[in-house]
Amino acid sequence: MTDQAPAKFMRKGELTRAAILDVALDLASRDGLEGLTIGLLADKMNMSKSGVFAHFGSREDLQIEVVKLYHHHFEQEVFYPSMKEPRGLPRLEGMFARWVKRVSVEIASGCIYISGAVEYDDRPGAIREALAGMVRAWKDALRRCVVQAVDCGHLSRATDADQLVFEMYGLILALHHDARFLKLPGSVNRAEVGFERLIKTYQSPETAEDNGQSDKPTPKSAVKKTA
Repeated sequence: MTDQAPAKFMRKGELTRAAILDVALDLASRDGLEGLTIGLLADKMNMSKSGVFAHFGSREDLQIEVVKLYHHHFEQEVFYPSMKEPRGLPRLEGMFARWVKRVSVEIASGCIYISGAVEYDDRPGAIREALAGMVRAWKDALRRCVVQAVDCGHLSRATDADQLVFEMYGLILALHHDARFLKLPGSVNRAEVGFERLIKTYQSPETAEDNGQSDKPTPKSAVKKTA
């Protein structure tokens, strides 16, 4: 009996902590990480401030855990499903499509990566480092996928992987800005069209020939699936 009690207590504590983090992520998505306070979170959870503090060492620790949770959700919705796609361009297209889908869902709430970059671009510290590290990890994953697409012959050998990733990120930032800030209809479609046009400019001549569009400077981005 005495051995089971601590396990039950820890399980309850883990569930409470997870519930706090879920609410904290919602608040941070809406109000920004700096808008996340222990007092507001305690009110939302119908808990005391000390009860919330019992699960986190400080407000900064809470904010970092929220960033980690957001990154976990991003990986589960965007990165891992895309890794099941064939290597090369199909995988890169899958990454971008799922990325756009996630951003389109976040139009009503906000993207922690984007809002966090605005909040912490000139504020050194642990939160900024956590955010920057996760964004770099995602950009590295995109870059590796671009390199694979080149190796598979889907993209030209002259492709600058860093430039392509930069331009992809630019499309996402433009989508977030136009859809969330300006509330312009059709922003998602513009991002998708922009990506298709972007990929055409980097496509290999061999792929263009396979598609019967070698006479065009921006061929259709359909490619042979490579396992």
